[in-house]
Amino acid sequence: MPKKNSRNNKKRFEVQENETIDQCLDRMKKEGYMPIRRAEEPVFREEVKNGEKVMEPVGKTIVFHAVKQ
Repeated sequence: MPKKNSRNNKKRFEVQENETIDQCLDRMKKEGYMPIRRAEEPVFREEVKNGEKVMEPVGKTIVFHAVKQ
């Protein structure tokens, strides 16, 4: 039996700005994926202060890691 390439079976789904978590999960299900991990990733804005570049956190994004069912 041939081995499946796990790289093709994984995908990241980001909860969009005007989307609920449930809507994102429904979108995943329609594409045939099942969530295996939820992560919250920070969103940064780059600013220049006193001549130096500074990365300031401005929010967070929810990302689901999923595998093909």
